[in-house]
Amino acid sequence: MVSTVSTVSTVSTAGHAAAPRRRRRGSRGAGASAALHVTLFLASLIAVFPVAWLVLTSLKPRDAWQSTTVELFNHPSLDNYTQVLGQTAFPRWLFNSLFVAALTTLLGVVLSATTGYAVSRFRFPGFRSIMWMLLITQMFPVAILIVPIYNLMAGLGLINQFPGLVIAYLTSTIPFCAWMMKGYFDTVPVEIDEAGRVDGLTPFGTFWRLILPLSKPGLAVAAFYSFITAWAEVAYATAFMTGDDKYTLAVGIGQFVGQHKAEWGLLTASSVLIAVPAAVVFLLVQRNLVTGLTAGATKS
Repeated sequence: MVSTVSTVSTVSTAGHAAAPRRRRRGSRGAGASAALHVTLFLASLIAVFPVAWLVLTSLKPRDAWQSTTVELFNHPSLDNYTQVLGQTAFPRWLFNSLFVAALTTLLGVVLSATTGYAVSRFRFPGFRSIMWMLLITQMFPVAILIVPIYNLMAGLGLINQFPGLVIAYLTSTIPFCAWMMKGYFDTVPVEIDEAGRVDGLTPFGTFWRLILPLSKPGLAVAAFYSFITAWAEVAYATAFMTGDDKYTLAVGIGQFVGQHKAEWGLLTASSVLIAVPAAVVFLLVQRNLVTGLTAGATKS
């Protein structure tokens, strides 16, 4: 009897040992994990390659950009950067771009936040018209808007003036940012506004002291979008700015392209320098970008 029980237990143990181990739901096998990592590695190479090529070309000697040999590691040089910063109007263009982008960002965030809060919390005559206007203005490309905006700026005497360029940029940034901020303010409980009114705050006081501190992710997205729009835009700046001292960076570096030859060393060095402020702004707001962009997707 004892031998029979031991035999059964041995067979049972062997059967359990031989049974295949099931993977948990959602887990990946070794082959799938390896394929995923290889795909991510290749995607990273594809994304990094243009930036690396730009930086390496900017460090090559001025006439060596067409060479197929790895001359960077033999004769790396900062001559392109020295010439761009010291022998061209690049510093002036940089100041113009920073001024225009900063002013566009400040006004864009203020106007889009107040507009988004108004259409999120209040119902007033013309509410639907404003919502439709915010949507419809985003449907028109720059090529269509540039002529009427140019005529308006010319009538106001704002051609070749920074305020005119800022206003042109705001026509693109405010509709998108206001709609995005409206979606974000919808996720903030209305009870916070009611608590502010009970404590004696005005509607603006409630917005300024209670709602804005809770809306930093949305404000970060609005600021980033406004800055990038003004920093990298070319069409409006080319049409509205006619003097070399009023050029922004996106327009100014076009001076390095001649009729028969392009100064690729100067272009690549300028491109690297232009990317630095945008990268700094991105690093400052990156923690809030995903939250701000997705907050309006669901309503709490």
